[in-house]
Amino acid sequence: MSRPARPQSRPRPRLPRALIAVVALAVIGGGIWYWQQYREARGGSAYRTAPVERGNIRVAISSTGTLSATSTVTVGSQISGQVTEVLVDFNDRVSKGQVLARIDPKTYEAQIEQGNAQIAAARASLQQARAALRNAELDWRRKAELGERKLVSQADVDLARAAYEQARAQVEATEAQIRQQTASTQTTRVNLERTVIRSPVDGVVLTRSIEPGQTVAASLQAPELFTIAEDLSKMKIELSVDEADIGQVQPGQRVTFTVDAFPDRQFRGEVQQVRLAATSTNNVVTYPVVVSVDNSDGTLLPGLTVNAEIEVSRRDDVLKVSNAALRYKPADQPADNASARGPRGAGMLEDLAAFVGTMELAPVQKAAFETDLAAARRRMEEMRKAMEAAMQGAQRAGAGGPPMMMMGGARAQQPSAGGQMRQRMLERFQQDFAGFFATLDEAQRQAVERELANLAGARRVTVYRLENNRPVPVVVRVGASDGSSTEIAGGVKEGDLLVTGERAASR
Repeated sequence: MSRPARPQSRPRPRLPRALIAVVALAVIGGGIWYWQQYREARGGSAYRTAPVERGNIRVAISSTGTLSATSTVTVGSQISGQVTEVLVDFNDRVSKGQVLARIDPKTYEAQIEQGNAQIAAARASLQQARAALRNAELDWRRKAELGERKLVSQADVDLARAAYEQARAQVEATEAQIRQQTASTQTTRVNLERTVIRSPVDGVVLTRSIEPGQTVAASLQAPELFTIAEDLSKMKIELSVDEADIGQVQPGQRVTFTVDAFPDRQFRGEVQQVRLAATSTNNVVTYPVVVSVDNSDGTLLPGLTVNAEIEVSRRDDVLKVSNAALRYKPADQPADNASARGPRGAGMLEDLAAFVGTMELAPVQKAAFETDLAAARRRMEEMRKAMEAAMQGAQRAGAGGPPMMMMGGARAQQPSAGGQMRQRMLERFQQDFAGFFATLDEAQRQAVERELANLAGARRVTVYRLENNRPVPVVVRVGASDGSSTEIAGGVKEGDLLVTGERAASR
C-alpha cells in the first residue's frame, strides 16, 4: 500500500539583526526622552520650593485655666448654734437681704431677758444711790453752817463732806453699771439678729454646706454656709502662663477658648489683668492671667476647664512663607554667607524708602530724601564690593573665611554686641540722611526715627529664590511667626518660589 506524501514545512522568516538593534535603540532613546520631559514637567528642578503668599499671621499663646464667677461671696455664720431652717438650695437665685437659713435663737433670747432684768435691778440701785446722795448732801451743808458758827467741830464737817462725795461716786458707779449692762444686752440683740442668715448680694447659690439640725460652731473663724455667685452673665478665667511667654501678654488682647462640655463651639474673651503673683511648681514659673468672658446666654458654667489661646500679635494682609524656606542653606555655600547678604544697611535702605513713600511729604522733602538715598546706596555698593574683594583675597590666601565673617563671629560672642551694632547703625543713618532730617517737622522726625529703630532691631535672613532652576540669595526682613509661616518683607513679591530643600538624586 502506498503512503500519502507529507507536506513539506515552509521556512520561518527571520528578522534581520540590524532591524532588532534599531528597534532597541529607539526604545532606549524614547525612554531617555520621556524621563527628560517628565523632569521638565516637574519644573526641571532639583529643589523643593514654597511660594510667597499673601495672608494673615496670627501669633497665639496656649494655656489652660478654670472658669469662675467674676465675684463670688462666701456666706458664713458669726455665731454658734443649731440650724433650724435652710430656705434655699443649690442653683437657687437669691436677692440681697433674702433669708437663707435660721439658727436657733432661744439662747440669745434668754440672754436678752436676763440682761433686761439686770438693767432693771441696776436702775433700782441707782434710785437708792441718788436718795443716799441727797441725804449726804443735806447733812454736809447743815454741818458746814454749824461749823462756821463753831457749834460743831471741823472733824464732823469733814466726815459729812466725805460721806457726800462717796454717795455721789456710788451714783456714778451705778449709772456706769446700767450703761454696761445695756451695751451687753445690745450685743446679745445683734447676735439674735445674726441667727437669721441673709444673702449679702443678688446672685445664684453655688454651694450649700449645712442641713437642718446641724450645729454651727463659730470659734476662731466663721464657718462657710453658702457660696453665692454674684453675676454669672460675666465670668472670668484664670490662666497660668509660662514665664517665657508672659512678656507678650498685655491687657486688652483677644482670647479664644474651648471647653470640653461644648467641644464644637469656640468662645471669646479679653485679657483683663496680668497679675504679678508668680508661682513656681517643679522649677516651672507661671503667672496668673485673668480673662473676662461674656456669658450673657448662660452657657458657660463655673468650674469648667478651658483650653485658651491668647492672641498676642496679628498681622493682616502681609507676605508670608513657610518656615522651611528660612532654614534652607545651600550645601555648597556657608551658612553665614556675607557676600550673599551684603551690608545689613542695604536692606534697611529699601525698607526706609518704602516707609518714606507712605508719608505725605513736600516736594522739597522728597528731593532731599532722594539725594541722601542715592548717596547712601553708593556707599553701600562700595562696601559690598569691598566685602567681596576681602572674601576673594581670604580664599586665595587659604583663610577660613573673610575678615568680616570672623569679626562677626567674635562679635556674636559678646552679649552687648547686638545693641552696640544697632546704635552705630542708627547713628550712621542719621548722618547719611542729615539733609532729609533737616527738612522734617518734629512729628515727621519722630515717625522716621521710630521706623529706623524698628528696622535696626528687625531680624534679617537670607532666603533663596528659585530663578532659572538655580537658587538666588535674597535678603528679607522677618516679622511675626505662627510656628509654621513667617511674615517677610524685602526683595520678594507674592508668587515667588523660595527654596525649602533639595530633592534626593533619582537612580
